[in-house]
Amino acid sequence: MAMLFDTLSIGGNHPCYLIAEVSANHNNDLNRALEIVRSAAEAGANAVKLQTYTADTLTIPSDRKEFRVTGTIWDKETLHSLYRQAELPWEWHRPIFEEAASLGMNALSTPFDFTSVDFLSDLGVSMFKIASSELVDIPLLKYVAQTGKPVILSTGMGTEVEIQEALQTLRENGCPDVCVLKCTAAYPAKVEEAHMRSIAEIPARFGAIPGLSDHTMGTTVPVVAVALGAKLIEKHITLNRSDGGPDSTFSLEPKEFSEMVEAVRDAEAALGQVQFSPTAGEIRPRDFRRSLYVVKDMTIGETFTPENLKSIRPAKGLHTRHYETVLGTAAKRGISAGTPLNPDMLVINVEA
Repeated sequence: MAMLFDTLSIGGNHPCYLIAEVSANHNNDLNRALEIVRSAAEAGANAVKLQTYTADTLTIPSDRKEFRVTGTIWDKETLHSLYRQAELPWEWHRPIFEEAASLGMNALSTPFDFTSVDFLSDLGVSMFKIASSELVDIPLLKYVAQTGKPVILSTGMGTEVEIQEALQTLRENGCPDVCVLKCTAAYPAKVEEAHMRSIAEIPARFGAIPGLSDHTMGTTVPVVAVALGAKLIEKHITLNRSDGGPDSTFSLEPKEFSEMVEAVRDAEAALGQVQFSPTAGEIRPRDFRRSLYVVKDMTIGETFTPENLKSIRPAKGLHTRHYETVLGTAAKRGISAGTPLNPDMLVINVEA
């Protein structure tokens, strides 16, 4: 399972794969887009992601009520006008892909119609990302699957039935591997609507690598996702939110993205493995655990009592499990206060 994703260092025992989503944060400036790529690389991203469409491949220019955006940060826009602002010129893809490769990063994109799938395939894209809104575009899913490339599938707004139908479509049409991203398709999304417990359910319920496409503000949710098993995180990045743009409000600035990367890597390190034995760093502190010590001078034959025998730090004496066994017995020889109790000081036999 997930053999192609494995070659891309996604899933399995690989560290969480971190994608910096450029989206519309290029603000219609190729140099800005390239600077975002460089900032993502410096912040520690594994890949950058674009969106490949034109306004005309997504919708039609219409001012009818159903084509107007309401209840979001893009109020008063029509779908067509919004996508005209956000679309990334297709001729920019190659220089962006090449810049990413020169910095040791992968570059991928989200196609929105057949022509964008063909275009990205010709560019040699290694995998496709399906956006949440296209989860229900069955013809597009079939066409993407037939390329034979792995797919990252966002599930925002989707029901379980819709997710299963999308997965079935992909798998029946040649898609080798799928990574399913938990996603809340609100911009920005509320933390309390992230429902991160879903991450742990993805492998069993959908037979897919689990991940997260995150639109919340900040970096808490990605760290929680990693702790619950996410193997891929997608997060928007911009140079500066104050520069504006369709997606700037819910994007991280480079320093914040870097902090997220560091927090994710710390979370992975902290997860470690199942272990109920001392770590290397705990070997020395074990010397300062409790053990049995003689705390008052004792003469030969004197009885051990709670006044002259105590469980104290450090751990050079007999184990504390022998405390009650030793009480009431006699000292085999004279013992000075501050001496760790050892078997050769006892008239009875105990194991150290």
